[in-house]
Amino acid sequence: MSIEASPNTGTEAPPTTDLREQVHDAARRARVASRTVGTLNTVTKNRALHAAADSVLAHVDQILAANAEDLDAARASGTPEAMLDRLALSPQRVDGIAAGLRQVASLPDPVGEVLRGSTLPNGLQIRQQRVPLGVVGMVYEGRPNVTVDAFGLTLKSGNAVLLRGSSSAARSNEALVAALRSALVAEDLPADAVQLLPSEDRASVTHLIQARGLVDVVIPRGGAGLIDAVVRDATVPTIETGVGNCHVYVHAAADLDVAERILLNSKTRRPSVCNAAESLLIDAAVADEALPRLVGALQDAGVTVHLDPTEDELRAEFLSMDIALAVVDGVEAAIAHVNEYGTGHTEAIVTTDLAAAQRFTEGVDAAAVMVNASTSFTDGEQFGFGAEIGISTQKLHARGPMGLPELTSTKWIVWGSPLTGHVRSA
Repeated sequence: MSIEASPNTGTEAPPTTDLREQVHDAARRARVASRTVGTLNTVTKNRALHAAADSVLAHVDQILAANAEDLDAARASGTPEAMLDRLALSPQRVDGIAAGLRQVASLPDPVGEVLRGSTLPNGLQIRQQRVPLGVVGMVYEGRPNVTVDAFGLTLKSGNAVLLRGSSSAARSNEALVAALRSALVAEDLPADAVQLLPSEDRASVTHLIQARGLVDVVIPRGGAGLIDAVVRDATVPTIETGVGNCHVYVHAAADLDVAERILLNSKTRRPSVCNAAESLLIDAAVADEALPRLVGALQDAGVTVHLDPTEDELRAEFLSMDIALAVVDGVEAAIAHVNEYGTGHTEAIVTTDLAAAQRFTEGVDAAAVMVNASTSFTDGEQFGFGAEIGISTQKLHARGPMGLPELTSTKWIVWGSPLTGHVRSA
């Protein structure tokens, strides 16, 4: 199943076409599609999302067969088990993907929301309201569910999307995008609102992220290498999503039963995702009791604990059943450690001391800070946003899980008098 040869993924150009022109042609078609989807009413968008969910379920056999081919190829190339888990689909996961589309359909439509407005003393009526971004480029690794999540969120927010997934998930992504485009056609909507770009050649990423004037924003979602490369080389505006070196800090006043539950959930629920804990900090005041208990619990769960971590291990996003351990002397030392080694994603404190919790939430520089809660809650669905487009660790426009509002910009609309008009004096 070749991406270029597939008639249902939005990359109909023949394989001999220059790759840069192929990507830019897809972007031009996305721009045309965005002008249609950007003006759709909520009822029409929701109907299309339900149709897309139905189409994904109707094509489940083709999707799973394609995914099995991707998994076989990944195993043959020696892909680590944690990465295989990110790639794998099952009937249950496909059901969840479809349910995610229906959940997005149930969410409030951000387009047209008035953020602020007033009538000026001269009678001009002004308002600022949400509008779609336009054409969104997604560059991501390994996880086929991102293909559908990105489609659902961009469609509901009135955008067209260009998807550049990894070659390891190429067959899965092709099958999913074919199902999504089929649903759009059935709803008499432009299929080019979702397109899959070629993934065999890394140059397609460069052509996408440098398509200034054709693409409005690029969102990279994956490992540190991918994100750094996109942010460094892009000429299109970029929303930087997060590498997650997330910490769980067990404070001197922690209930160790609670700490153990939170730690194990943060580390072992899905170790291959960005909100998994990668570092455990134990307060020196309780280290004699907490360290053997918590290390033992982690080891019993199959986690390798790096007891004397190197500098690189303290900064690592393992994405595996590994965790770095450090002992810190009090909450201020914990804050300093997190701010030095963390990636601004999610940090957690376990404590019964309200003042310590308040100081930690104030002092830690991260998109999300948890108090007596697992780091795994940093997730768009868990926050009530529906599926997320990514988790931003930057500080401009969007920070933390990004849902529908973060996929919009704003427009100022000014009304003058229809009888006399408004003109500005010198």
